[in-house]
Amino acid sequence: MSDEKALYNVYRSYLTTGSLQKFMNDVKTQGIQEDDPRMQRLTIIEKEAEDEKLDFDTFAKCMNPLSSLLKKVTECQFIIPDFQSFTKTIEEIYWMCKGNTSGENSTYIPQLSEVPDYFGVSMCTIDGQRYSIGDTKVPFSIQSCSKPLSYAIALEYLTSEVVHQYVGQEPSGRMFNEMVLDHNNKPHNPMINAGAIVIASLLYTLIERDSESMDKKLNLIKSWMERAAGNEYFNVDESSFLAEREIADRNFALGYFMREKKVFPEKANLLECLDFFFQLNSIQTTAEAFSVVASTLANGGVCPLTNEKIFSTETCRDVLSLMHSCGLYDYSGKFAFNVGLPAKSGVSGVVMLTIPNLAGICCYSPQLDEHGNSVRGIQFCEELLKVYAMHPYDNLRHSITRKSVNRGSDWFL
Repeated sequence: MSDEKALYNVYRSYLTTGSLQKFMNDVKTQGIQEDDPRMQRLTIIEKEAEDEKLDFDTFAKCMNPLSSLLKKVTECQFIIPDFQSFTKTIEEIYWMCKGNTSGENSTYIPQLSEVPDYFGVSMCTIDGQRYSIGDTKVPFSIQSCSKPLSYAIALEYLTSEVVHQYVGQEPSGRMFNEMVLDHNNKPHNPMINAGAIVIASLLYTLIERDSESMDKKLNLIKSWMERAAGNEYFNVDESSFLAEREIADRNFALGYFMREKKVFPEKANLLECLDFFFQLNSIQTTAEAFSVVASTLANGGVCPLTNEKIFSTETCRDVLSLMHSCGLYDYSGKFAFNVGLPAKSGVSGVVMLTIPNLAGICCYSPQLDEHGNSVRGIQFCEELLKVYAMHPYDNLRHSITRKSVNRGSDWFL
């Protein structure tokens, strides 16, 4: 019997026994939300069932991409099978971190310095199981968290070979906005300002060359981010863009320094490329939406909510590698030691954590430490790793490790 036929029989049994509500509760218990795009298919099936028109052909037509979701519900095959226990731990860590009142907001633009004491944590697994607690619907500008996504999009359009003719792959060991290049006269990596400005110049100059409008190019990049988030909220905060451009002396100096060293692609308009860089940093989203982006990277580039292939596996590998080594400013090395997972932060207070083959997590809290990372966001990641065996080297043979979040112990391989 085919998988679809078996699922059809299971679903029909829910209907004939009057336990359809139990089925829906089972779906929600596993962390699948009502607004999940896959659940729209289920709504169609429910309506057909109410009208007593649910034959197998109608069911099968509505199944793709619902079949894998229903199979995981009926057979308890989600990547995190005991989802309620896991979210209880998330909640406990959240309240522990919320009591941490250290750190201060970034003060370099009013849009960041005046933000209230928000704290939210959202997660999305590679199966689309979701959980949020706190201020997870509050919009924030992604700031430096635009860097891994801009880099990913550049890789998709231009290939790694072309992109890395202009920017390196090494940690700089210097401040994120320092005026320094590597021995090849290239920015050290795409996660520092110099590298991100060059990536913005590649996106602006070499991609969609027929499009003269900066708005069109910005919307193109935003559409990639939206698709990676399952078409959830992304917007451009014009006030943040204008404020950043107003006080961007260091970034302008970096731009002119790199132009002197002939770092940019030919015919690049420096001022337009810098404006594009500022606009990318000013894109807004929420913790809920950004956790889906992190999960898409964890899922090899496939968005868990839509099953759309957004990035290639090779792109995800390259992006996660540089997030691991360079994603948290001057704290990257210690974070790699303590947590060992790819992460990226922004001075708005966002921390995006990717757990390969398992989930994505977004923490948002605007109070920053001396490195420019969210105090609560970093603490949350480190506390999570004290409970679960998520560090890549927790799986060494003969080790006595913390508890596993799922059935297997090789999810991160």
